[in-house]
Amino acid sequence: MPLGYHAIAGELRARIERGTYEPGSRLPAEDALAREFDVSRQTVNKALLRLRAEGLVRVERGIGTTVRELPVMTTERIGRQAPAQREAGEARGAFQGELATLGYTSRSEVEVSRERAPADVVRAFEDDDLPEGGHRRRSARERETAGIAIVRRRKMFAGDVPVQLATGYYPAGLAEGTEIEQQDTGPGGTYSRLAELGHAPVRFRERIRLRLATDDEAAFLRLDTEQRVYDVERIASDSNGRAVEVNMIVMPAHQWQLVYEWTTENG
Repeated sequence: MPLGYHAIAGELRARIERGTYEPGSRLPAEDALAREFDVSRQTVNKALLRLRAEGLVRVERGIGTTVRELPVMTTERIGRQAPAQREAGEARGAFQGELATLGYTSRSEVEVSRERAPADVVRAFEDDDLPEGGHRRRSARERETAGIAIVRRRKMFAGDVPVQLATGYYPAGLAEGTEIEQQDTGPGGTYSRLAELGHAPVRFRERIRLRLATDDEAAFLRLDTEQRVYDVERIASDSNGRAVEVNMIVMPAHQWQLVYEWTTENG
């Protein structure tokens, strides 16, 4: 009895996992696989579509179906923000420090601008986490630059493989004229520069949803139309409850495993 596409997908998946087809290598053509498994090319195509949806392979025009270059990577969403992790080996922040720990060389293409922030970002900056009835007195500079943010847009790579997009917003009254406006923010990245300004991020809130990528995201991250991304919104606040960063992060869901670890107050 001929194999079904589920079984063929399983066999191809097993070959990828044990290294028969190495990362970045090209799979045999559909006609060749159809002859090997004694099935129609349509059945092979359905098997490959399943592997594409899982992120194990992708189709490159003029090349064919290739195996993804990188295995699934783990990101420790809490531990990665520790200063020792962000600054290890002169890393320029959590992303570079984390990838170095995983054994990868990373790089980022950075664009920095000064813009009016989106309404939800402005609300986050104005919604201080203070005790009920509390009020933070804003400086003249803060009032003057209300609604304006220093924006850092990053295209992020592991080696030459695109793995993340991030757009970080920082209140202009706090960040303008500092190294946060530079492409290279120095060891430890923006959080270390915020700490030097007396606004070290100590509290983080992440909201995560799974969605389809936009056309621009899919083009950069090399995604098929069936593949999803993690859409992560992170708000970082200082010890006074002031939001000092809103970061919008896009990560291919098949490429990343997100890990959260914490303890309760009672142990």
